[in-house]
Amino acid sequence: MIHSQTVQRIFTINTGSSSLKVALYEVGQEEIRLLSGEVERIGVPGSRLRLTDAQRATLLDQGGDLPDHGAALEAVLAWLGGHRPDLTFDAVGHRVVHGGSHYSEPHRVTPELIASLQGLVPLAPEHLPQAIQAIQAAGRAHPDLPQVACFDTAFHRHMPRTAQMYPLPRHLDDEGVVRYGFHGLSYESIIHQLRAVAPEEAEGRVIIAHLGNGASMAAVRGGISIDTTMGFTPAGGLMMGTRSGDLDPGVLVYLLVERGMSPALVNELVNRQSGLLGVSGVSADMRDLLARESADTSAAEAIALFCYQARKYLGALVAAQGGLDTLVFTGGIGEHAAAVRWRICEGLEFLGIRLEPRGNEAHTPVISRQGGAVTVRVMQTDEDLMIARHTKRVIGMSG
Repeated sequence: MIHSQTVQRIFTINTGSSSLKVALYEVGQEEIRLLSGEVERIGVPGSRLRLTDAQRATLLDQGGDLPDHGAALEAVLAWLGGHRPDLTFDAVGHRVVHGGSHYSEPHRVTPELIASLQGLVPLAPEHLPQAIQAIQAAGRAHPDLPQVACFDTAFHRHMPRTAQMYPLPRHLDDEGVVRYGFHGLSYESIIHQLRAVAPEEAEGRVIIAHLGNGASMAAVRGGISIDTTMGFTPAGGLMMGTRSGDLDPGVLVYLLVERGMSPALVNELVNRQSGLLGVSGVSADMRDLLARESADTSAAEAIALFCYQARKYLGALVAAQGGLDTLVFTGGIGEHAAAVRWRICEGLEFLGIRLEPRGNEAHTPVISRQGGAVTVRVMQTDEDLMIARHTKRVIGMSG
């Protein structure tokens, strides 16, 4: 159902490794979120589906087992069709983690694009199969509606060539073994918001710290990505909730050869058993670790390592872009963990970073001291709205 050329309803789908988020936007001169939803614990017992309306009132909260992301999305669409037939939409937009070297812009979904994504699965085995399932499920439910893929890697495809290269034999570079970077939709969202509230900052030297269960940082100068911490896969860069981040390659060789671990077990180790969970031994959730810190040495060490790595990468990104004007914290940890923000910034006064303690504790939009050389902000990212905007633009261009 096409509502009008200027106002359209876009259904957005954001797949995680074991979760799926959906939203319905009415996009015109105003952008209104009509529906939000999330499915958790996909593929494991005890899946949970929650939907809320524009006022955040609960529409649905039910349990049940959902074996994969296709089944999860089918459950969402079936409930909407049966209980809220008024919530129709004109197009579907997807967050797709990896676009490889070919996709530097959002793209309308075609059979050729799906085939390309299937070829990229080895580059993002924890994320791409889920996105492909969601695209196929949406296509079965609404075969006449256009779908658009919005790539998390696209924002970084314009990084300088040297920032994209690995020091490996050139034939591997030619085969696509390069630094792609991720969280691009989040970074794009922050830059769009920054242009609205502080346009001069958005055109300056910005570092965005997207800190959540997945964590990365990006240096953005003049609105263009200069460098980022994640590389070939979303497992690289900073230590995360369950992912190791960067490792000495020799560690992986040692695990494979000397410890006899299979590639599948090494993948499981670096993606699901490491990071905050691996170091603490108790939890991947920063909130849990902060609560246990005073009584649990391992929890304290996990927090300290996370903050140390973030501070170190922050310094590296400042060097990569030749200075710093604005630092933005976003993501679940970045937005809500004042203690983590403080520890990351502590000792960086020589860069002009000075936090205002009360503002930091209160999570105010600006948490730096007035008159400082660097403005430090806390901002809420909105990947889903970026997906909706991209989808409307792409289907408008393609008719």
